[in-house]
Amino acid sequence: MKLLKGIVDDDVLGSYRELLARGGCPNREAADLLGGPQMVATLTEAGMAYVEPAGLALEPRFVAIPPDLALQSSLAALSRRLVARQERLLEGHRRMADAHPFPGALEAVENRLVRILTNRAEISDVSRALLSTARHHWLTLENFVMERPLEELVAMPPLPTFEGEVKCRCIYQASCAETPVGARIIEIHMNGGEEARIVPRIGMKMKLADEAVALLPLMPTGVSGALLVRSPLIVGALRQYFELLWERAIPIGAVEPESPLSTVQQKILQLLAQDMTDERIARQIGLNANSVRRHIAAIRNELGAVNRLAAGAAAARRGWIK
Repeated sequence: MKLLKGIVDDDVLGSYRELLARGGCPNREAADLLGGPQMVATLTEAGMAYVEPAGLALEPRFVAIPPDLALQSSLAALSRRLVARQERLLEGHRRMADAHPFPGALEAVENRLVRILTNRAEISDVSRALLSTARHHWLTLENFVMERPLEELVAMPPLPTFEGEVKCRCIYQASCAETPVGARIIEIHMNGGEEARIVPRIGMKMKLADEAVALLPLMPTGVSGALLVRSPLIVGALRQYFELLWERAIPIGAVEPESPLSTVQQKILQLLAQDMTDERIARQIGLNANSVRRHIAAIRNELGAVNRLAAGAAAARRGWIK
């Protein structure tokens, strides 16, 4: 849990750790297990856990998302809180200036560390402008979540001035490469000099120029609202998060035939891919259901998968199951 230590409160981290270790719990038991309904609400609002729907005969479960995705959700929540505090600070400065209109009272306000952008045209302009301001690194997270169907015209390869000067890297959600248009866009970007890797899931888009400025979406598409962040502390944390994802991401076109899972976990993964229930898997391999759930939680964590179905798909993409 080093990823989350110091980012989220210790009591929240403790409840999240318990939920993750158990591989989730029946939704009706979550409040008793985790310390009350407020803790369940806190984990849900922070995007660290969610209610996993089940079939008609099964009870919904409250499950934790993998730690790397929980870190991403926590950083987004932290950014939102910082923006709210920044806006309150700015309002306070405005009121103070109104009460004491001395020259220079608002000079510090003009250089905002965090700005909320809501104008679509401004967001588009800022996004393109950031690309041209990068001097060493241009880093992006992309999931192709858009308001309209993806079109090939969306592709925008790195600028020619980047050649030999700026290192461009992008981490794509695996689904981006699973459509002809998406695969073509990635190919165009790579031909323009971009290094590309994939991970099973990306919770939000991100654009980061060097360690100076980042653009984050307020909504899934990022078109109707975005955060322009210049805070060195936040931008540095976002850069660190990108590098953590980059290390576990798979280069485009590469496979990972060697699975890091144990022999038992590999057997469970094979049965999981056949859509077997926890109980049936337990009977098949001679373990109890709770042990199977712990192994499934570990498998999902290794694959960065939010649910059982995603784990099977991610494992198949990596060549861990046939």
